[in-house]
Amino acid sequence: MITHRPHGIEHPYASSPDQRVPVLPLAGSPVRLGVVASPDVTRVVCEWGSAELEMSPADATEDAAALAGGEGHLSEAQAKSLGSEGGWSVETPPVIEPVSYRFRAYPAAGAAGDGVEHTAWFEVAPASWVAEGGKLLGGGDRVSGVEWLVSAQGVHRCRFRLPLGPDDRLVGFGERYDVLDQRGRELDAVVFEQYKSQGVHGRTYLPMPFAHVVNAAWGFHVRTSRRTWFSSDDRGLTVEVALGDEAVVDLGIYDGSPTEVLGAFLDEVGRAEELPSWVFRLWASGNEWNTQDLVMARMDKHRELDIPVGTVVIEAWSDEEGITIWRDAQYDVTPDGSAHKAGDFSYPADGAWPSPKAMIDELHRRGIKVILWQIPLQKSELSTGQVAADAAAMARDGYAVLEADGTPYHNRGWWFPQALMPDLSVQRTRDWWTEKRRYLVEDLDVDGFKTDGGEHAWGHDLRYADGRRGDEGNNLFPVHYARAFGDLLRSAGKAPVTFSRAGFTGSQAHGIFWAGDEDSTWEAFRSSITAGLTAASCGIVYWGWDLAGFSGPVPDAELYLRATAASTFMPIMQYHSEFNHHQLPLRDRTPWHVAETTDDDRVIPIFRRYAVLREKLVPYLTAQAARTVTTDRPLMRPLFFDYADDPEIWNHPYQYLLGDDLLISPVLEPGAANWTTYVPEGDWIDAWTGTPVSPGLITRETPLDLIPVYCRATAWPALQPYF
Repeated sequence: MITHRPHGIEHPYASSPDQRVPVLPLAGSPVRLGVVASPDVTRVVCEWGSAELEMSPADATEDAAALAGGEGHLSEAQAKSLGSEGGWSVETPPVIEPVSYRFRAYPAAGAAGDGVEHTAWFEVAPASWVAEGGKLLGGGDRVSGVEWLVSAQGVHRCRFRLPLGPDDRLVGFGERYDVLDQRGRELDAVVFEQYKSQGVHGRTYLPMPFAHVVNAAWGFHVRTSRRTWFSSDDRGLTVEVALGDEAVVDLGIYDGSPTEVLGAFLDEVGRAEELPSWVFRLWASGNEWNTQDLVMARMDKHRELDIPVGTVVIEAWSDEEGITIWRDAQYDVTPDGSAHKAGDFSYPADGAWPSPKAMIDELHRRGIKVILWQIPLQKSELSTGQVAADAAAMARDGYAVLEADGTPYHNRGWWFPQALMPDLSVQRTRDWWTEKRRYLVEDLDVDGFKTDGGEHAWGHDLRYADGRRGDEGNNLFPVHYARAFGDLLRSAGKAPVTFSRAGFTGSQAHGIFWAGDEDSTWEAFRSSITAGLTAASCGIVYWGWDLAGFSGPVPDAELYLRATAASTFMPIMQYHSEFNHHQLPLRDRTPWHVAETTDDDRVIPIFRRYAVLREKLVPYLTAQAARTVTTDRPLMRPLFFDYADDPEIWNHPYQYLLGDDLLISPVLEPGAANWTTYVPEGDWIDAWTGTPVSPGLITRETPLDLIPVYCRATAWPALQPYF
């Protein structure tokens, strides 16, 4: 009849109707208590110590609406995920000392004492910031103002200050979409699936508690996987760290240039390995390419139009239940949840995928690699057949992430709600989970996996088999996830090509990343470049985005082609489109569909030109990626790595170096017939004209088929043939 959870569903940015807000109040502050009651309840009372507080029906629609990321098939699910139906709330008096509380619910026909339901008792203890309470390791004399958040239940957080000079810049914190320089911002580090508008909300799939302090020539890393918070002003940076059972904070300080700071950080957390050169060719995908005929038709069209493509990502290949078996395949269920072999399956001629192996072989003959989509969730409710058997095995044999009470955790988010989550923190589960996909690699010759998702662990008290609780283990989940599939590929003699959107500290060593879900807008274009530069500043080498956005109506020709040009000069070049229920008009981001939709005959020839140029750049990108791995100088490099002493670079935050020798200046506004680039010190050549240019501000014409690119004069003899 009535439920209350002090922590609610533990969405990191919004409260649920059954929650205590804040969970940990400061002494002298009130809290808002919430419950969810069945529809027949007409009155709810909170017994707050010796007082009784009447509760009122609650309206949480404001919190719910804040989650919507715009138009798209996940938007409504987000907005509804924190619906307020049945919610009641009350604000308490200020909390001065520990208080016990519970709730009484009265049904419509009941009177006091007749049919009344009581919850269990809960306790809330207020906390205060005090000077003593734990130990901060590292930091030296840079650390000041250390305080500890202490209640009767223990030490919960630490906060401290780090100095910032008036001209210092803060860059890093993982993949960030809003600005390159985070000075003056408030942000945190928690893995989260923000569906679109990441820059607007300041949220990210791939956070890290690491940053460069540019100009002052140092950087820092809070060595924790728990949540951290950061805010800066004109005097310094305040860092707040969630604590576990032990009240200890470990702070790493690195002195030196940005490259030296990044290198010291990567020495601790791991760095990328070289991936094969084919990853630098064009990647193509669309969520609605859900049959063999559709995939081959798209690849046939590439060949017909002479647009080179190197990789196809097939998202909708499975039943989207267990994500291990091709849709329409015929097979016998393994009741114990054990893995199938390739020979266990047959494929009907009239099915969605009549011959996956023949399709993959043909794509390989054409020089096209094949990536299959994954998500680290296992549907369980209302499932039958192999999906039900696998879910039962996860629960029965200890492969699932657990709730605090030892029962399997069910996903609290809006994507695959209530699904089980494999506990990839230990090798035993990683082996079990990936063994079910082994036939795809060893027998069907799949080349890699799109390791989508990874943000679904919500709950401070979840239990992982490696001994961590959720507050410490949730951020690490996507790292384990990419690692598991990379290890599967390695074990089959293949390169560990994974394609992830979520990650955390340590993700640097695990494959390729893309910027996640975004609309087709100029704002999203700019945000995605910022995401790439901030990720690179933290050691992510192989990175891309869904060029021109993947969600919403097809972009206009100008946005699409400007994004294509920019993507040609990024580590990974790929297009992708969102699921739209196969409704017309289609939303494919293929160049020919964009041309048809926009009625612009410039799209195909310009796209072809850049795809061909991308093919020519593969040797350069391969060599520069190898150099990045050995030197820690980012492949997609913010200018402060090379020109930290030049204050003008901060006025041009979307410019970057691609490797050592190419300066890229994307056109990021519609209708730009001319574009101004800041060319830093050195000898440079306009890559399109071969003309030397002088350092400083340069404005050149930018017709639709041209992105400003400048080449170091010393590299021009080698790179000139590409242009």
